Formats: sequence, C-alpha cells, structure tokens
Amino acid sequence: MSREKIRIAHSPDSDDAFMFYGLATDKIDPGPFEFEHVLKDIETLNQAALQGRYEVSAVSIHGYAYIADRYALLNSGASMGENYGPKVVSKYRLNSENLAGSKVAIPGIRTSAYLALNLFQPECKCVVVPFDQIMDLVSKGGVDAGVIIHEGQLVYRDYGLREVMDLGRWWFSETGLPLPLGGNVIRRDLGLPKIHQISELIYKSIQFSLQHREEALNYALQFGEGIDPGQADRFVGMYVNDRTLDYGEEGRKAVRLFLGKGVKSGLIPHQVEVEFVGESVL
Repeated sequence: MSREKIRIAHSPDSDDAFMFYGLATDKIDPGPFEFEHVLKDIETLNQAALQGRYEVSAVSIHGYAYIADRYALLNSGASMGENYGPKVVSKYRLNSENLAGSKVAIPGIRTSAYLALNLFQPECKCVVVPFDQIMDLVSKGGVDAGVIIHEGQLVYRDYGLREVMDLGRWWFSETGLPLPLGGNVIRRDLGLPKIHQISELIYKSIQFSLQHREEALNYALQFGEGIDPGQADRFVGMYVNDRTLDYGEEGRKAVRLFLGKGVKSGLIPHQVEVEFVGESVL
C-alpha cells in the first residue's frame, strides 16, 4: 500500500531533532503516511509558510500571525521560554536601559525573538543576520548587539560576549507567563481527519523522546551547533518538556497575549485568530 508523503519542516537544531526522533527513525509507526523531514533555519521556514510550502512546519509564533488563514497551530510541539529565552548579547557595556538606537542583529523579522525585542525596545536599529552568524558578527563589532536563539544561548561567552538582557525573563516579569517562541503548524487543506492523525503521531514522537531521553539525546547531538553532551541535555530540557506535549491553558494564553501585544504595538498589522488543533484540546 502506498503511503501519502507528508513533509515536516523544522530547524536543524538539537531540540527539534529530539522532538522528531521517534518519527525520523521509525520508532513510531507512521501509519498511512511517509514523512520527509526538511531541515531549514526558522526564518526560512517562516517565509516558506507564507506560500504554504510544507504540510507541517515549525514556525515562529510571531510568524504564525501571517499564516493563520492557511495553517492551524498543533497543540504539540511548542518551544516556550519558562522565565528564559532569546538573549541580547554584546561585546560592549550595553544594558537594557540604553538599547534604544543601538544597531542590533536579529535572526529574522518574523521571529519571536524580534517581536519580543520590539515589544521591549522598538527604537533598536535592527538588521537581519542568519542566526548562526550573529555571535561572530557581534564579537567582531559589526553591530552593537545581537539577539541569539537556539544553542547560542548557552555558548555565547565562548565568543567573548556578555548578556545584555534575557527577553524571556523580561516577558515573565511583565506577564507571569512563558514566552512563546516556536510551534508546529499544519496546513488546513489536509482536512480534519488527516490533521488529527498527524497531530497524534507528532504527539507520540515527542512522548517517545521524553520517555527514551538518552537515546533521543544521542540522536539529537549530531544537530547541536558547537555544544557538548551536557549542554545538549540542558538545551533540550529547556525547550522540549511537558509544555511541548501540550501548551496547556497557560501556554495558549501566552500565545494569544504575545500576538495581541504585537498587534497593539503596530508591528503585527491585523488581529490574529489563533486556532490550536490536537486531541487534548478538542
């Protein structure tokens, strides 16, 4: 029996690799589907989602504001910063009070890191730089500061950089909620039966990895950018956890508040109807 090909696009980093370990290595029976894993940086995925290129994709929560008509958010697959998140780093003695007017490298205009920075300080002069080049650029003085995501949050000191502020910590101090960073989306035109089947398989993949942590971590290590096993363990624990299995009421509230603040600030040009799909919230 031929299987229907479903492309799952996600970032080439250790937490996404950990999340999809079960499906990528056939530990989870894919049922009627054949899953093809496409690895792209998150801003590339945000842009691809505008065209509906992939059936399932990781996207920034900020990016979801522009694709909500075409995609729904899967209730599984969230990356949330629990009083931590993307960091603003610099080689200079900047602080959160004097960021206004600073030239800051960001990993993309549709990333949640950029939306969080803009909500905190809209007067930064932001320039888009590929996420894996930001620390090097900042260390060479090409910009005043940079917003780092993925494993860079753990290794920026190796580049001679210092933390200016943690955007996740700032958001928590303002709202008492986790900072919504990324999520998995699924194209609406697949239809509800397939959406529910795929949603369940992704849930099972995340669950399998959490239950078989050591083997999933060993697999994810090959995707970790410049980190050792201990750092990979820490990083995966930060962004793949019970919240990844299910946003929960608090997580869904955080998503809606984050995007709502983006609308209020004028960065997001329209109201966003956020729809979560998945067995646990039906």
